[in-house]
Amino acid sequence: MFFSYIFSHMANHTTTLLEMNHILKAIFLSAIVCGSASMASAQNNIKDDFNPIQTGVNSLNIAPDARGASMGDLGAATDPDANSQYWNPSKYAFAYSQGSLALSYTPWLRKLVNDIFLANLAGYWKIGRNDNQALSASLRYFSLGEVTTNYPGSQQTAQTLNPYEMSFDIGYSRKLSEKFSMGVVFRYIYSDLGFSESFASDQNTGASAFSADISGYYTTYPVIGRNECQFSWGWNISNIGSKISYNNGEDPAFLPTNLKLGTSFMFPLADYHNLAISLDLNKLLVPTRPREKDYVTAPENTPENIEQQKEYTAALEKWENTSSISGIFKSFTDAPGGFSEELKEITWSLGAEYNYNQQFFLRAGYFYENEMKGNRQYFSVGAGFALNVLKLDAAYMLATAQTSPLDQTLRFTLTFDMDGIRELFGRR
Repeated sequence: MFFSYIFSHMANHTTTLLEMNHILKAIFLSAIVCGSASMASAQNNIKDDFNPIQTGVNSLNIAPDARGASMGDLGAATDPDANSQYWNPSKYAFAYSQGSLALSYTPWLRKLVNDIFLANLAGYWKIGRNDNQALSASLRYFSLGEVTTNYPGSQQTAQTLNPYEMSFDIGYSRKLSEKFSMGVVFRYIYSDLGFSESFASDQNTGASAFSADISGYYTTYPVIGRNECQFSWGWNISNIGSKISYNNGEDPAFLPTNLKLGTSFMFPLADYHNLAISLDLNKLLVPTRPREKDYVTAPENTPENIEQQKEYTAALEKWENTSSISGIFKSFTDAPGGFSEELKEITWSLGAEYNYNQQFFLRAGYFYENEMKGNRQYFSVGAGFALNVLKLDAAYMLATAQTSPLDQTLRFTLTFDMDGIRELFGRR
């Protein structure tokens, strides 16, 4: 959806070389976020089979925090922290601290440009007599940098655009038993790509949408040998909501509704030394956009070709008119390649976290996406250091393909613990 929108403007307007570079930057961004790594697909000779799922507001798929990112982008069943709002908000009900606040910053695609970034603020506060409930909230802001437009021979002056995407959400989680909790989140989404029917128009081109998440988390402490371990699993269906319409409502796009399933197992290595191994599976619950090549196979200017074009147009119109809720159910059975292609739409993350006395952390992970559905494949490493009041985490991404713009991505997260802050002031 975003590609057709951008390219239509490129065809209808004269742009300067500088503007073209910025437009291409936005295209590269969308390609990476939604897994449309066309360069990688060409290198792997799968051009004809390359069929990633297309959504709007692709930045919602970017992991905001350093901890989850350093383990291969996972967090559905790991121990709760301030950034659980993105991974699995139901974990907040099992949080150890009364409250926490985290600020994360990610310079994005720094191998290509230097002004794209994701900033995220998230936190929670436990409520209830037994601290078995929690309120949470997060605010994320994704900036695509600065775009300057100019029209040779036009009376209109150059215009500076600052396309961005943002979301704000609030959540509630509650323990339903000693081992199980559930949570819900309500989210407002706003996307302003800065493009309209006229690049120099002052008309507001932003689009907004509403969505909700529902999640669950189960944790137990089995005794294996003489050691007490922790086994957890979690699930989160995120961004269930309305479509978002670009170009003044003419180009509706599905939100990146996602099903996340995860499990984690923690066991002690020695006194104060613990190791947790986690696995997450993800699938976008968005119907696959019809491809012309799957419908139109006859030679041009033949009666059969004309009929096939009509079939493709009807299929595309049906896809565009599909509601987001219907799209969730269709997403399990609509892949052109059948069940085998549906399985290729599942991404997985495998990660490990070592901690010493909950003060020093080392992490590593791997993320895999099928080359047909985006070809994002990378290793990640990270570390963290915690004091009573604050915790600092960092993550570093190592893409398996040297040409990947995701390579060498850094993330930083600073977390403030409310219990530690209260103790600090209480001593004065």
